[in-house]
Amino acid sequence: MCSCQGSPSSAVADGATAASASPGLQRHSSRIDIPAASPLRKALVVAAVEAQPFAPTLEAPGVIEAAPERLVKIVPPLAGRIVRLHHQLGDRVKAGEPLVTIDSPDLGSAYRDDAKAQAALLQARQDFARQQALHQADISAGKDLEAARQTLTSAESDARAARERLAQLGAPADAASRREYVLRAPIAGRVVDMAGAMGGYWNDTTAAMMTVADLSTVWMSASVPEKDIAQLSVGQPVRIALDAYPGRVFEGKARYIGDLVDTDTRTVRVRVAIDNREGLFKPGMFAHATLQGPAQPALLVPASAVLQSGLATRVFVQTAPAQYESREVQVGPADGDRLALLAGLKPGERIVVQGGVLLND
Repeated sequence: MCSCQGSPSSAVADGATAASASPGLQRHSSRIDIPAASPLRKALVVAAVEAQPFAPTLEAPGVIEAAPERLVKIVPPLAGRIVRLHHQLGDRVKAGEPLVTIDSPDLGSAYRDDAKAQAALLQARQDFARQQALHQADISAGKDLEAARQTLTSAESDARAARERLAQLGAPADAASRREYVLRAPIAGRVVDMAGAMGGYWNDTTAAMMTVADLSTVWMSASVPEKDIAQLSVGQPVRIALDAYPGRVFEGKARYIGDLVDTDTRTVRVRVAIDNREGLFKPGMFAHATLQGPAQPALLVPASAVLQSGLATRVFVQTAPAQYESREVQVGPADGDRLALLAGLKPGERIVVQGGVLLND
C-alpha cells in the first residue's frame, strides 16, 4: 500500500514550470541529486511500497456453446419418404416423443427378412426334433441328426441377426405397420434445427434431419493464452459480458480447464456452465470473459510511478532526502490504475509515485 508524503499532486505542474529556472539536477550515473533551491523538492510525491494481497484478472474472448451431451443431431437410419412431422422448429419435446414418421421400403425389407428368418428357425426346430425321434428309434442315421443340428444352429443365428437388426433400428418386432418408421427424441429439449420437409424423400442416412438441444444450461468457452495457464483453476470466479446485452454482467465459475493447448492459437479452453433457463444465451454468441485469479502478495504501485525509458521500464527510488535512483523493474498485471511489480523493488522502499517524469531524461 502506498502512503504519500510531500505536497499535493497539483504541485507537479508548478514544478515542471519552475524546473527550468531552478539549478540543474546533479546526475551521478543512475543517481540523481536535487539541489536545495530546486522547486522539484516540493513537486515530487514519494510513497513507500508494501506487499498486499493482489488477485490478478485475465481478459479472454469467448463464445457461447451448447453442452455437447445435451445436443443431439437426429440422423434417420433408413431412407424413405417423410409422411408426418410430429413437431416443428422451436417445439419442446420430451425424451421418447415421436419427431418424424418415415415411409421406408428398407424397413419393410428388414421386417420381411425377420419373418423369413423366424419361419426358417421354426422349420429347423421341427426338423431337428423329428430327426431326434427317428435317431432314438434307430430309424435314421447319425449323420442325418447332425445335419439337422447344423441347420438349426444356422437358422438360430440368422433369426437372431434379423431380430437384432430391428432392435438396432428401434423398430418393435410386433409393429402393426411394417413400413412406417418413427424417429423419436433421444433427450428432452427443443427442436433447434430442421432439414426435412413434409412429403420429401430422405435418402442420406449420414445427415441430420433434426437437431434437439437442451439449452437450459449452456457453456461459455473462453480462450486463455498459454502464458496465463498458471493462473487458472477450477472453481475460480468468472464475469461474463455479452455484446447482445450491453451493461449487463453475468457471474459464473470455471468448471473445466482444457487438457490440450491449441497449437494454432496457443490458447487453452476454459468452460463455464451458465444457467440459461431464461433463454438469454444463444449458442454462437460472442462473449468477453474476465477470470479472477488467486490472491497472492504483490507490490502494487500507481501507474504514474512507472516510466518507460527506451526498452526498459523504470521507477525512481528515494535513497536519501532529495536523492533518487533510477531502477529497472519488471511489471506484471494491472489492477485498475495500479500495476504489480514482479521484480526490482523490495517492500518498504520509497519511490516517486507522481512527478517522476520531471527526473527522467
